[in-house]
This record gives sequence, C-alpha cells and structure tokens, in this order.
Amino acid sequence: MKADVVVFDLDDTLYEEMSFVRGGFRAVAAWLEREVSGARAERCYEWMLEELERRGRGRVFDAVLERLGRRASRRMVAACVQVYRRHEPVLALYPDAERVLRTLDEAGVPAYIVTDGHPGVQAAKLKALGLAGRPPIRRCYLTRRYGLCHEKPSPHCFRLICEREGVSPGRVVYVGDNPRKDFVGIRPLGFRTVRVMRGAHAAVELDETHEAEARVRDLEEFMDWLTGGI
Repeated sequence: MKADVVVFDLDDTLYEEMSFVRGGFRAVAAWLEREVSGARAERCYEWMLEELERRGRGRVFDAVLERLGRRASRRMVAACVQVYRRHEPVLALYPDAERVLRTLDEAGVPAYIVTDGHPGVQAAKLKALGLAGRPPIRRCYLTRRYGLCHEKPSPHCFRLICEREGVSPGRVVYVGDNPRKDFVGIRPLGFRTVRVMRGAHAAVELDETHEAEARVRDLEEFMDWLTGGI
C-alpha cells in the first residue's frame, strides 16, 4: 500500500453535505412557521434554497426574514442559526464510503477523520453517520476544538495523528475535496494527498500548490490508488 494510515475529510468526502444543509433549512423553516405570523414552512424552505443557489450561505436567513416582511435583526438571524445548528440530522454515508471503510477495517488499516466547522454541528454529523468509534476509525478530530488557528490548512491535527500512530507524514494519506484548504498546508510536509472530485468544490481549479497529489472520481478509485492499481 502507498500509505499505512488513511485520513478522511468529512463533508462531501464521506457523505453529501447538502443533505445536512437541506435538513437544517427545513428545521429553520418549520421554526419560522411557528414564530412568524404568515410564514409557511414549505415556502420558506424554497426561498432558502433559492438564496443559497444565487448568493451562497452568507445571508440566507437574512434574505428569508426580509421576504417575510421582518427586519433581519441580529437576534432573529442568530435564532435561525441556532435552530440550524441544533437540528438532529438524518444523514447517510456515500455507498462507496461505506464499502471503503469496511475494506480498510478488514485490511487492518487505521483511519481518522479531520473536519473543520462548528464542533457541535460536526459532532452531530458524526453521530448521525455512525462514524464516532466505528472501526477502522480510531479518532475524529474536530479542528476547531484546538482553536480556529488549527482549522485546515493548519497541519496541527495531522501531526497529532502521526504522533499517535508513530509514523512519518509520508506514510499518511489524506483524502479531501476542497483544494482551497485541504492540501496546501500538509503536502509540503510530505503527507500524501488525494482529491475526490465531488461535492460543492468539484469544479474548483487552483494553482499547483493547492492541488492534491492525485485525483479520483470516488473512494473506490481511491482504493485502487492506495493499493497501487492506478
């Protein structure tokens, strides 16, 4: 094998992140129907998806509140964010992720997860996906728990994995999807890197310093790469 330890990103690498986003939007839409006179959950949900498609995540809740005729006060927006973050997600691993985790477990290859974002949100995702404590995953690193400065592209959590496993960076491979941050901080240190071409960042093209060592269509192709098939 090309590596002794496999590290995965979470969002859009092991599952479809939009499934979490849609669930959060539905939770906020249902809350707005209860809290705001005249609000209808299905309409609010559709507005959120429209705003996300047009302008990204930055002002989704502000825009919906404005369309409801409500001033997008800091308090109301914060309440929407809290509902979004605290909803109980219903998520599923990509089928290829399920198969690859089983294959790694059978082969005795240790795996880890390194994920950015709000720790409570990321922990809820891991719970919903059944990943915390599931073999071959030995630990899930929620980078923000170590401070914002240790979110990717910081190599901090990757160094912790090397120390835990007693291996050099060259024996660790990281699989992620976002070239803006996933590879640029660790590849110069000798970590192996593979970019899975799916999710919100699939079309992003950056300079070579941000790119991974290899690209794959899915995690089954990653296994071919790992075992020397490609």
